[in-house]
Amino acid sequence: MEFRLAWHSDGATHAERLYVPRLDWRRDLLPPGLEGAVDHLAQGETTESAFEPGELVPGRDQALVHTIRSSDFQRQLGMQRVEPRAGRFYPRTLITAAGDVFSGDYRPFRVVSIDADRITVDLNHPLAGDVLNLSATVVEELSPREQRGGSCRDIALMVTEKGPGLEALRADLGADFFGDYPFTRLDDDPDPVFYRMPRLVEHVDAVATRQISGIYRRLLTPGARVLDMMSSWVSHLPGELELEVAGLGLNEEELRKNPRLSDRALHDLNETPELPFPDASFDAVVCANSVEYLTRPLEVFAEIARVLKPGGVAAIVFSERWFPPKVVSLWTELHPFERLGLVLEGLRRTGRFDELESESVRGYPRPDDDKYRRMMPYADPVYAAWARRSD
Repeated sequence: MEFRLAWHSDGATHAERLYVPRLDWRRDLLPPGLEGAVDHLAQGETTESAFEPGELVPGRDQALVHTIRSSDFQRQLGMQRVEPRAGRFYPRTLITAAGDVFSGDYRPFRVVSIDADRITVDLNHPLAGDVLNLSATVVEELSPREQRGGSCRDIALMVTEKGPGLEALRADLGADFFGDYPFTRLDDDPDPVFYRMPRLVEHVDAVATRQISGIYRRLLTPGARVLDMMSSWVSHLPGELELEVAGLGLNEEELRKNPRLSDRALHDLNETPELPFPDASFDAVVCANSVEYLTRPLEVFAEIARVLKPGGVAAIVFSERWFPPKVVSLWTELHPFERLGLVLEGLRRTGRFDELESESVRGYPRPDDDKYRRMMPYADPVYAAWARRSD
């Protein structure tokens, strides 16, 4: 069964898709409105229910907003130095002086504001106050895991507990992702040096690749002219969809091996953020598993808007694997769902996008023949953010 949680926040639409094998849930653990309906669903059919604020997650409680001394924010998390930023999320273990919080509590809280010696923090659930739509779709049962006694869990908790809501934008608050421009890397040598040798590796597993292709399939139209930005040798574009695809990347051999590319361009976006294409050249710009390497993302996002036709779509997709020397420092500090917020905020700051959306896909089993199957039973998660170029 695939469960889909959807909600709206300040002009953006968000969705979380979670695959849960039947071994991990029971009918009586479904929220009201779904528990009876799923019994009558056939393969591919869906049932949906809407939940008012407070029904699926705890309602918003002003008593969970605290003002603490700046010194009560613990600025060390393991080996990582943490500096609070307005609008950002952090694990509660950093503020054990605030209310019902204990050491080792990794539930998220949001920094609302920072003054000279005070910090206001919000411990409400990230989805508190939102109308939530939860649907259930019968999908093929894939490689069921062995039964683990007592593993069945409440579905509402499973789809809401590990990050959904952290990506939502708040117009009244914003998030300080760019204040000190934290886009440094362990390896600051020019990127063409790092990528001079082809890296013919899979960046995500086959299940994640299919999920990315499915997202692109929904966003792209036949015959579209597409820029595959920061492209490699693997195409995530749907094979059956006829497209005109230009690939921009850093390694000639990788681009040459990509069967979907009709045009190829070698270009270092971190050295020169300007895209080597005229205005309004493309119906879509896609970028898979690479946005985390951009050291000047706001400039690149502005360029994406420039080369898109009005109404064209920009789609940024990523997972949780990267080349450590080249990933920007901020990326490693953020929760995966907050990375979606970073991308959405970057697109919004251009002032040239609307219809912002995000989607995550988690919980699907890793293919049986995948070499990492024994270590990682779940497929690589997929996180996607996209928006339309405004007129």
